[in-house]
Amino acid sequence: MKNSIYTLLFLSCFCLGYKINAQELKKNYIQIIEQEFQTILDSANVNGVIVLFDLNSSLYYSNNYKKADKGHLPASTFKIPNSIIGLETGVIKNIDEIFKWNGEKRYLPAWEKDLNLKQAFQFSCVPCYQEVARNIGVDAMNDYLIKLDYGIMEVNTKTLDNFWLGGNSKISPLQQIDFLKRFYLKELPISESTYQVMKDILQINISDNYILSGKTGWSISNKIDNGWFVGFLETNKNVYFFATNIEPNKSFNMDLFANIRKSITMEALKSLEFVKQ
Repeated sequence: MKNSIYTLLFLSCFCLGYKINAQELKKNYIQIIEQEFQTILDSANVNGVIVLFDLNSSLYYSNNYKKADKGHLPASTFKIPNSIIGLETGVIKNIDEIFKWNGEKRYLPAWEKDLNLKQAFQFSCVPCYQEVARNIGVDAMNDYLIKLDYGIMEVNTKTLDNFWLGGNSKISPLQQIDFLKRFYLKELPISESTYQVMKDILQINISDNYILSGKTGWSISNKIDNGWFVGFLETNKNVYFFATNIEPNKSFNMDLFANIRKSITMEALKSLEFVKQ
């Protein structure tokens, strides 16, 4: 952190790209330009941005705030609001919901079986969540996206079951963190039961030192791969929110892309000593 550069960030409609109330406008957050994050990205042979937010100190850390404010397709990170809306509308009844496999060939073998909600979420089962979106419907989906204040999604009858994977929908890393922060602090207009189910299915790893929760995403637009890892890390004393968005350089080995999103995020958390080495 000795090479970090401090700047003052005033939250505004311009910088985050969505509407926030007057009380929110009064909040001042410190932005720290963390040069080590750029080193981590360069070493991984990817281009992009890592954003961390320290809840206790209200500090942001990132290698590039211009990129942190740029919107991208949410890809499978949209399974977070999709699950929330499914639960709130009753399309998903509870955590024991089973998504039946119809026997058809699917993109991944892990999707070719009956999956419960947590499995469908963690295996990132696209057909399962397309079914959820279709059952929610255009009107309810749009209504809840407004209530949740989640990015800018283009939802209509033609895009209902793929708007998060292609087209003009977008959300920025800063918006991802804001959404997750409001979720964690129970500031979203959702029930306690939905909150508890989501906390469960978001969990990735529980160790002696922390609980890691989050969701990856991967979209391909105009032949460009774009990857996400968003979530939060809980320790005994604090919570750290993260949003990593990356694109591979030309010489990148794409066999590594699925795992690199998590590994560079964890490296960034460790570089600030938010996680023990």
